[in-house]
Amino acid sequence: MNRQYLQDIVKGRYGRKIAYTDADEINQNNVVQVVGECIGTFYYNKPIIKYLWDYVHGDQPILYRQKVVRNDIINKIVENHAYEIVQFKNGQTNGEPIQYISRKEDDATNDAVDKLNDYMVDAHKHARDIASGEWQSATGTSFKAVQKAVNGSEIPFRIVVPNPLNTFVIYSRSTNEPLLAVQELKDENLESYKLCFSENMEFKIKNGQLVEGSARLHGFGGIPIVEFPNNQQRISDVELVITMLDAINNMQSNRMDAIEQFVQSWIKFVNCEVDEVQFHKMKQEGALVVKSNNKDNKADVEIMTQELNQTQCQVAKEDLWDNTLSILAIPTKQSNTGGDTQGAVQLRNGWDFSKTRAKLKDPVVKSCEKRLAIVVLNILRLAGEDLKLSVRDFDVQINHSPQDNMYTKAQTLLLLLQAGIHPLIAIKTVGLWGDAEKIFLLSKPYLDNIYKTIDDAEAQERKAQEIVNQLNNNQQNKAVIE
Repeated sequence: MNRQYLQDIVKGRYGRKIAYTDADEINQNNVVQVVGECIGTFYYNKPIIKYLWDYVHGDQPILYRQKVVRNDIINKIVENHAYEIVQFKNGQTNGEPIQYISRKEDDATNDAVDKLNDYMVDAHKHARDIASGEWQSATGTSFKAVQKAVNGSEIPFRIVVPNPLNTFVIYSRSTNEPLLAVQELKDENLESYKLCFSENMEFKIKNGQLVEGSARLHGFGGIPIVEFPNNQQRISDVELVITMLDAINNMQSNRMDAIEQFVQSWIKFVNCEVDEVQFHKMKQEGALVVKSNNKDNKADVEIMTQELNQTQCQVAKEDLWDNTLSILAIPTKQSNTGGDTQGAVQLRNGWDFSKTRAKLKDPVVKSCEKRLAIVVLNILRLAGEDLKLSVRDFDVQINHSPQDNMYTKAQTLLLLLQAGIHPLIAIKTVGLWGDAEKIFLLSKPYLDNIYKTIDDAEAQERKAQEIVNQLNNNQQNKAVIE
């Protein structure tokens, strides 16, 4: 239960710690020592990851608030903006399927990349991307893993999303490259063990010792578990603004308390005595009858009310939320008053800035996707379905709402083509399609029919020169005859 605030746990050290080792390579002689030296980093991150994951899913400190004054009225309101933030950030990267696109123009490479994308569709990779992206945004890091499928499966691999609460990766301190992936698991006897994967080897550690015979080649062609950090510091999107989210919860809970206290106000009796039985009877009747003791001490009954200024509270709350959106580069939901183009609305409400911020994470995701693809390609090769692709043959394409502002993009494409820009460059520039290379190849016959290519221009120029030469020769021959 998240009774504490995050600051009380992290003590100012935001972001997940990274496990580093000074070893150059991992083998059966040093794997136990390396894991033992780095396991402390994993156990440090684990409760923080659990806290953030539970926080996003509604377990927030406001649910455990206590009051001293009027503790009979205590509302515990969770405005779960953390979930809203995570879903928005996840949708920016993984809302559209991540695709592999060819970097070459030959048909063989394009066909092989198309087959790789088809395999990923059959492996339900998009669903795994969404699941991993939720961990990534909520806790600052996530993982994807490739496993060999059981015999008889239609595709020879499957993609899974390991839980960051039992998975971590150890990096080289000198190269910052991953050296070892570790999973903390339990066997059928509920005994804990650690399953480790290096670039080529697989190890199993139990009770602090390497299990005899567990060190073996795994045949994945790389570390099959790939970390997908949210950023270089592995700071989650939630912890950047978590103090403001807590303040919004506290403010909303106190506002509900104020409303309830206004309805259930105290009753003040002045110069009169009313016993409990008489008071409850008066409440049921809806009327009070009191008598003054004398002329000097007149009896009176009044309701003690002090209403909270809800307008000022709403202004303060909206200020907190606006700052939260600004820090995370999330667009506002201001309504359009009319007269603005789509581009103007995007600039005013922050959509353009939001896309620019999202693109900062693209290089991190692309490098991780390349590592995952290497493992998949090697499994396909071992299964007799070699696509004959290297990492230099394709790139990773992350689509950030490519159909937004489509009319303007289509106009830009037309202007670029009419200005003589190469069609492939024009198609890539407007960003309407994820795989610009494929679109260009499919559209080339139509483009050649509408626009003269360089080869056509040169042929036409040669033909025109031949006609000019022929006319000149005819004129010269006519002059000689005369």
